[in-house]
Amino acid sequence: MTVTASSPIALALSGGGIRAMAFHLGVLKHMAERGLLERVARISTVSGGSLLMGLIYRSCDFRWPTSQQFIDKTYPWVGEQLCSRSLQAGAFLQLLRPWNWRFCLSRSNLLALELRKNWGLDVPLSAIGLSPEWSINGTTAENGKRFRFKGSEIGDWELGYAQAPSFPLGSALAVSAAFPIGFGPLALRADTFTWKKRTWDAPKGSEQVVDVGFKRLHLYDGGLYDNLGVEPFFHPGKQQPKNAGDYIVVSDAGAPLPAGLRSGPLNPFRIKRMMDIMSEQSRALRIRAFTNYLQMNPGAGAQLLIGTPVSGPDCAEARFARSFPTSLKLLSRAGFERLAGYGHAVAKHAETRS
Repeated sequence: MTVTASSPIALALSGGGIRAMAFHLGVLKHMAERGLLERVARISTVSGGSLLMGLIYRSCDFRWPTSQQFIDKTYPWVGEQLCSRSLQAGAFLQLLRPWNWRFCLSRSNLLALELRKNWGLDVPLSAIGLSPEWSINGTTAENGKRFRFKGSEIGDWELGYAQAPSFPLGSALAVSAAFPIGFGPLALRADTFTWKKRTWDAPKGSEQVVDVGFKRLHLYDGGLYDNLGVEPFFHPGKQQPKNAGDYIVVSDAGAPLPAGLRSGPLNPFRIKRMMDIMSEQSRALRIRAFTNYLQMNPGAGAQLLIGTPVSGPDCAEARFARSFPTSLKLLSRAGFERLAGYGHAVAKHAETRS
């Protein structure tokens, strides 16, 4: 991971629950040790990557930390949060309050409540510093497009975009982590916003007010659309960056597709298996496109993949990280140290190979 002196960094953090949060934290620690966090110009996050970024901002009064701040304050503080409380349990404990029972079928609202009430993420989107530029990614169920929260703006390219400076950060993060089976969608009242849109070739400022056609939007985990989170600054089809000169770092902590199929034609897990296969193929196409880009443009970025052997072909840490479950449960201190340490090692290994 050799970054030229003038290159701005575009950083994509994938989904993967608590595993991804710890792995990415280790990657960022290596970047901080090299003094690279000041160079980060753009961030794109999905699911666990989004939750981690929320905690990173929380650790520094919702401003992007310097490299030294990250090492001295952010890294130990975030690690302590991941090892002292369970996001998953906290979200479901919200159901102990009868007035929250209405969220039984849209449990991402429970995650949003937990993030806002108990994790200190009850600030509006407008409270986040404007630099670096941060895209929090979800998926719009109504049209299957990437729904993003960026600055004070929300929306997707097909529906249009709306200004929502008071939208809670915790709710945006819950959308990004709203895995269909675990949490379900967060419903957004579309009719409370003014949506605007322009044609793809029209100049900025020519947006027109549009009717999105839905009273409510149902927003899911960004990993359904792009679990790498790379789309905001990379064209998979063109295999080129959207911002010329960016050094693109993709930290991918997604779980590999496990082998095997549960027997029985009526087994409900078969449906999930089909979903996992489709998701894996979509992810593989994006990985392949980015890999091809790096091969054609050496020194233009880095791909940090969980499962990369860093201490020989039979790397125990790689096996441990790859097989670590995807959840938002409490992380043991030993588990955190192994996952974060492995993320740090993968980033360092990428640097030695470049």
